Amino acid sequence: MAGLDVALSPDNLGFCLAGVALGTLVGVLPGVSSLAAVAMLLPFTHALSPITALVLLAGVYYGSEYGGSIASILLNVPGTPASAVSCLDGHPMARAGRAREALILSAGASFCGAVVGIGMMLAMAAPLAGLAFMLGPAEYFAIMLFGLVCTAAVGRGHLAAGLAAMLAGVGLAMVGTDAQTGVARFTFGLAELRDGVPLVVLAMGLFGVSEVMLSMFAAIPAVRCPVGSSGGWPRFSAWRGAAGPMLRGGALGGLFGALPGTGPTLASIAAYALERRLSDRPERFGQGAIAGLAAPEAANNAAAQTAFVPTLALGIPGSATMALILGAMSVHGVVPSPLLAVESPELFWGLMASFVIGNVLLLVLNVPLVGLWVRILRVPPERLYPFVLVLIGVSTFGARGSAFDVWIALGIGLLAYGLRRSGVQLAPVLIGFVLGPLVEENFRRALAISQGDFAIFVSSPIALAALGAVVVLLALAGYRSFRNAWLA
Repeated sequence: MAGLDVALSPDNLGFCLAGVALGTLVGVLPGVSSLAAVAMLLPFTHALSPITALVLLAGVYYGSEYGGSIASILLNVPGTPASAVSCLDGHPMARAGRAREALILSAGASFCGAVVGIGMMLAMAAPLAGLAFMLGPAEYFAIMLFGLVCTAAVGRGHLAAGLAAMLAGVGLAMVGTDAQTGVARFTFGLAELRDGVPLVVLAMGLFGVSEVMLSMFAAIPAVRCPVGSSGGWPRFSAWRGAAGPMLRGGALGGLFGALPGTGPTLASIAAYALERRLSDRPERFGQGAIAGLAAPEAANNAAAQTAFVPTLALGIPGSATMALILGAMSVHGVVPSPLLAVESPELFWGLMASFVIGNVLLLVLNVPLVGLWVRILRVPPERLYPFVLVLIGVSTFGARGSAFDVWIALGIGLLAYGLRRSGVQLAPVLIGFVLGPLVEENFRRALAISQGDFAIFVSSPIALAALGAVVVLLALAGYRSFRNAWLA
């Protein structure tokens, strides 16, 4: 009830509505990601209270998962990576004249998955509070190191490329003045770098500039909706057939979202594969099966909610967008902790309540505005690029009022564009940048406590298990890369 009081205040309610509406729009538009939107909003949240800033950024994040399915269903173009699976059965439904049914089923499945994910988050709150008393600097170091390696080793691409990208992010985080010794590190004598590279500048370059360049040179044609919003509302039989896939997809997505390095995309793929395996008629998948649309939509929205669990409790972001939100928390002085619900109840429970309110608002927004989204999808993407670039420039300059930061963002963007064209994933760079200082800080604190004895990192079961998991994960990822290279 206290959380609802916070979330229903005029400021938080207004910014929640703005966040989910903007997130839906971002998800609808191909070539614009929630990551770029959150990065551009970061400078504007400095004047807001911590809870209001997190409500706004979180609304953009999970709102984009709703909007991503609209482009997938109507155009067969994923609005977000996680909504790519929705193309497989959502677009065939639309081409068969069932576009309205597919869109409403998608919105319902997204809402169901989000509710399941929020319920799982609330169930995890008490166990995480108990975990807090078992964690010290050595345990935090080992857990965060595991999060870094997860980011680099889990997912697409080669292990070496993922590790190199992660270490590049850690290296960028070391630029500036060391907080403990006051020594300038890697500044090359430039006074502008003594305070380090701001998170906003790095995010704008990595995901703003590079994404616009990638979309521009990909020559995306002007889209035209071939199916409109035809068809009627789903019948009761359709909802009955979607109920089981929604619940299973929500539960599976909730588990995947809470694991670092997985996220909504892997959750939606796993939910689709599970439903196809359980189906009596698997041949219908890919031809407009309701379960093939409902399960991945529920999974990716549940994962978007539970992704906040490792971020809020342990400071380990499960995705690049969550790394930005973690950066926003640090800017506002919010320290991730398993005891966050006890130490800052207004913030924690207010954020949880805003998730419920935001998902209700999304359901209300998505169902009646189908026609509006169709008209927006007809705007040629090339008309959006100048507007997005201007926003990137303004947001970057506004971080510190420095034109030098704009040039840094452009340089990082050019480098990031080349890396993305080469198939290198950029999420490890950002997560390495955010987690690198925390890993270094806890490493130093642990050694200070033990007076330089490295045995402290294997003296507790939690730290030993986390470091053992790092070794196992690297071994498995190395074996996978060696096997793929051998088979190729």
